[in-house]
Amino acid sequence: MNNIDILSSLKGGLIVSCQAYPGEILFGSDIMSKMALEAKNGGAVGIRANSPSDIAEIKSKTGLPVIGIWKERYADSSIYITPTLREAEAVAEAGADIVAIDATDRPRPGQERLEDIVAFLRSRYNVMLMADVSNVQEGIQAEKMGFDIVSTTLSGYTPYSRSLEGPDTELISELVKSLKIPVFAEGRIQTPDQATFCLRQGAYSVVVGSAITRPQTITKKFVDLILKSAVTGTA
Repeated sequence: MNNIDILSSLKGGLIVSCQAYPGEILFGSDIMSKMALEAKNGGAVGIRANSPSDIAEIKSKTGLPVIGIWKERYADSSIYITPTLREAEAVAEAGADIVAIDATDRPRPGQERLEDIVAFLRSRYNVMLMADVSNVQEGIQAEKMGFDIVSTTLSGYTPYSRSLEGPDTELISELVKSLKIPVFAEGRIQTPDQATFCLRQGAYSVVVGSAITRPQTITKKFVDLILKSAVTGTA
């Protein structure tokens, strides 16, 4: 599929984020690709994956469009979602259909500039670029910079953005009104009702991760509520 067809195939659908981290039992490309296949069997239209190895394996096994990221930590920056050109190029080389990059207004590692990363990727790869943002202004800047998609991934994860328990539906609505490019809803979407509400707010697609693919997080929510009920005597 070309980029237009890939984007069209994601419209109005659910993209499932399949990620695990070193030290976790589910960590590993083989396991993540199996989780992605189960998401596909459940009707997911795309997968968001972390690291070149996971991206390549998931792309090979599922055939679904893959939004690729590579989370790496650097001492001189709080940005960790595809923070530098090194990670962005590796994600593109791994076969991601969409390269997602932190596009927040924060210093990047090594003082790299986001516009330079975008320009390099445009010159070398036929991939779409997604800007993970935390507010409207960052989304507007990303569109001007040449990103194809904006996602609300980082709302609540920068010091200057809204901190909410659920998805930032206000930001979704504001971005949809302000931009001409598609807006993906991502971040703290925990229920099907929240996902459908995001779509009603104008989101092009919704991305859900922890509520589907992180069993330890899901289990802890149940356990915490059960323990709270036991302490308070409520049922």
